[in-house]
Amino acid sequence: MIPAIAIENKYINREISWLQFNARVLQEASDVTVPLIERLRFLGIFSNNLDEFFKVRYATIKRIVEAGKGAKSELGGIKAKELLEIITKIVIDQQSESLDVLETITQDLEKESIYIIDESQIDSSQHDFLRQYFIRKVSPALVTIILNDSVTIPNLKDSAAYLAVRMVMEDSSRQFALIEIPKNINRFVVLPKQGEHNYIILIDDLLRHCLADIFNIFNYKSVSAHMIKITRDGELDFDSDLSKSFVEKISDSVKHRQIGEPVRFVYDKTIDQETLQYLMSKMGIDDHDSIIPGGRYHNRRDYMNFPSLGRNDLLYDKIEALPIKGLNLESSIFEAIAKKDYLLYAPYHTFSYVVKFLREAALDPKVKTIKITIYRLAQISHIASALINAAINGKNVTVSIELRARFDEEANIEYAQQMKDEGVNLIFGVEGLKVHSKMCVIEREEGKKMMRYGFISTGNFNESTAKIYTDHTLFTSNQSVLKDVNKIFNFFNASYKMYKYKHLITSPHYTQSSIFKLVDNEIENAKVHNNGFIRLKMNSISSYAMVDKLYEASRAGVKIQMIVRGICSLIPGVEAMSENIEVISVVDKFLEHSRIYIFGNNNNPKIYISSADWMTRNIDNRVEVTCPIYDEDIKQEIIDHFNICWSDNVKARILDASQNNNYKVDTNKKVRSQFAIYDYYQKKLKD
Repeated sequence: MIPAIAIENKYINREISWLQFNARVLQEASDVTVPLIERLRFLGIFSNNLDEFFKVRYATIKRIVEAGKGAKSELGGIKAKELLEIITKIVIDQQSESLDVLETITQDLEKESIYIIDESQIDSSQHDFLRQYFIRKVSPALVTIILNDSVTIPNLKDSAAYLAVRMVMEDSSRQFALIEIPKNINRFVVLPKQGEHNYIILIDDLLRHCLADIFNIFNYKSVSAHMIKITRDGELDFDSDLSKSFVEKISDSVKHRQIGEPVRFVYDKTIDQETLQYLMSKMGIDDHDSIIPGGRYHNRRDYMNFPSLGRNDLLYDKIEALPIKGLNLESSIFEAIAKKDYLLYAPYHTFSYVVKFLREAALDPKVKTIKITIYRLAQISHIASALINAAINGKNVTVSIELRARFDEEANIEYAQQMKDEGVNLIFGVEGLKVHSKMCVIEREEGKKMMRYGFISTGNFNESTAKIYTDHTLFTSNQSVLKDVNKIFNFFNASYKMYKYKHLITSPHYTQSSIFKLVDNEIENAKVHNNGFIRLKMNSISSYAMVDKLYEASRAGVKIQMIVRGICSLIPGVEAMSENIEVISVVDKFLEHSRIYIFGNNNNPKIYISSADWMTRNIDNRVEVTCPIYDEDIKQEIIDHFNICWSDNVKARILDASQNNNYKVDTNKKVRSQFAIYDYYQKKLKD
C-alpha cells in the first residue's frame, strides 16, 4: 500500500509508483503461464531495473537528504528522509519475494531435467571438467583483493558482484579478502549433459569450489565466501575544464561513475556478523544508504542471459516480423512514401524499413542531405554504418547524437568518433537539454525542386531494441511536417532562437501549452456536446501540472482512458477529482514503449505519436517531438492499436490508489493485446 499522505496530496510519489511497476515485472517472473526460462529472464529484468533505480532515483533522494532539504511538495507529500525509509522497506519485501520466485522457478526447472547445482553437489566427473574450466578461463581473469587494517579498501565497482571471503587462520586470527566476479565470463557454466539431464553452475559457486586453489598460500583452518554488491550514484558529474571537448567530459564522467558515492549495499543474509561489520566499516556504508539483506546470489540481472539449452519449448515462440502492407523492401521507399504515409509498428513490423530508408539515401545520387537524431544505438549498428556510407558518398550528413543517454554513453561515444572520422557533422545536443526526439529528414533533388522525405518515431533507431520494444515510426513526405523537422535541426545550431512550428509539438517550448489547449478543447466538448474524451498511451506520467490538467478534465466530464506502463503519479477513480479517469498497465513479452495521444475533437479525432512521456524532464528539459497523424488509414490503425491494448484482460493490470497491481478481470473472450496486434497485422496482409 502507498502511504495515505500521497492520496491526501493528490499524487502518488514517482519513486513508489516506479517500484510498483517493477513489481509488475516480478509478477511476470511469478506467472506460471509464462515459459519457464522467460520467467528467469523477467527476474533478471526486475534486478537490472532495481540496479538502475538505485543508481539514479535513490541517489537523487539521498542527495536531497544530505543537503538538509525536505522536498515534500516535490515528492508527492513525503519528506525525502521518510521516502528513503519507505523505499528500503518496499525493496526488502520485493527482494524477499524475488528469492521465493527464484526458488520456485529452480524447482520447476528440475522437473524439466535442468539442474542449477552449487559447489556441494558437484560429482567427480563434473569436478574434473570444472577444474579445467577454472584453470583455463576463470583463474586468469580473477581479481582478488586481500584486506587488512592498514590498507584502505579500494573502491568497489558499481554493481559488480564480489565474494567476501573470511579465513580463520591456524592461530585463530582472521584474514578477509574480496573476489570480484569476472564480468567478461558467462555467469552460467553449462556442464556436460548426463543422459537427458542438463546441469548448470553459477560462476560464484565454481569460485567457492576452488577457494583452496585461490588461497593456497594461506595457512587457514576454515574458509567461507558470501556475496556482496554495492550500487553507486549514477549521476554524471561534468568537468568544468574548458580545454576538454564535450566527448572527453562525457567519457571522463562515465569513468567517474564507477567511484560515485555508494547508495545501496546488498549482502547474503547468511554472512557472519563479523565479516559484515568489517566490510561496512571499511566501505563507509552509513544510515543514508539502503542496506538490503539478500540471498546467496546477487546481480540476478545476469538471468536475462540464462542459457536456452536448446529448449525452445521453455521460451516464447519467436515471431517473424511482418512486412508493411504496400511498402516493399525490394523497391524504392522514396517512391512509395511520395504517394502516401506509412506506419511501422515494431516489433510486429520489421525494422529493416528504417535501415533500407537510410541505405537508399546513402546510395541515391539525388539525395543531398541527411539529418537524424540518435539517442541509443545498438552495439552493432546498421544505422551508423548507413550514415557513414552516406558521408563517404559525398552526402551532407548531420547527426545529433545524445552522448548522455544514460548507461549507453560509451557505445554512443564510440560511434560518434567513427562518424566524425568519416566526415559526418556531429551535433552534441543543446546546452542544458537532452535530445530525446527521434526523427530523420533527407533532402532529395527532383528536377528544380528539393523534396523532403523522412520519418518520425516514438522509439530509438536501434536494431536490437526494435525486436523487443513496441514503437511507432511514421514514414512521410509531407513537406510541411518535414519543414518543421528541419527547423528543429536549426534550433540545435541556434538554440537561442524560438522557432514556431505549424504541425509538430515540441519540447521544451510548446509541449505543455499545446497539450493544455487540446485538453481544454475536450473540456469544451464535454460541456457543449457531452462527448469529450482523451485516450493516452505512454511510459510514465509524473508531471504534477499534467496530472492536474487531467484532473480538471475529469471534473468537467471528459472520459479519459490511459495505458501507462511505468510511473503513474495520477490517482484515478477518486470521486470529485478523477472519477472519469481509468488507467491500466500492460507488461508482457514486449516492452510497451510507444506513446500515443488521441483527442476526441467532437468526433473528428486528433491523433499524435510522440517521443515524450508526461514527465517534467520530457516537457521542460529535453528536446521532444510530438507528431500529428494526418493519413486517415493510419489514424484508424492507431485507434485500433489503442483499442486492442485497452481490451487486454490477460496482461493488463489496473492502476489505482491501492497500488496492488490487480489484473483486469473480464468474463468476455480472453484478449492478450500483444498477440492480438500481431494477428491484426497478419489479417491486414491477407485482406
